[in-house]
Amino acid sequence: MIHVLVNPGNPATELIIRKAQEAADAKGLQHHVVKAGTESEVDAAFAVLIQLKAGGLVVVPDPFFNSRREQLVALASRYSVPAIYPWRELAAAGGLISYGTSLAAAYRQLGTYAGGILNGAKPADLPVQQPTTFELIVNLKTAAALGLTVPPSILARADEVIE
Repeated sequence: MIHVLVNPGNPATELIIRKAQEAADAKGLQHHVVKAGTESEVDAAFAVLIQLKAGGLVVVPDPFFNSRREQLVALASRYSVPAIYPWRELAAAGGLISYGTSLAAAYRQLGTYAGGILNGAKPADLPVQQPTTFELIVNLKTAAALGLTVPPSILARADEVIE
């Protein structure tokens, strides 16, 4: 079973839920969506995950979850729920693993846009760009605390391994 944590207040949530369903179907798995948009709802979401005996959790990209990274990582640790996060900052805060766009690279790209506009470029003339830097971060300290062994193939692909 795939457990997915989403923020119901995010406009992309319905698309994310649909994509999670498609991914679960493609692998012949069931999925369960847990929603949290406030601090107390995050606590309640983990209570649900414990009732479901969740063996893992996918935390989707959302600014709210990034702002609650310490809470998410602490709850996942307290309840021994292996979780994958969208940004390296959550793995660095003690999360098990992260895979997603580099926020630092995205902010640099944003700075380039802002600099162009401040130098007189028209925003409409600037090209639309998507993130190009993705990072896989593995936290071996957290894996050990969860009693998990990370396969060598994952470690070999990791951009950073936290020991």
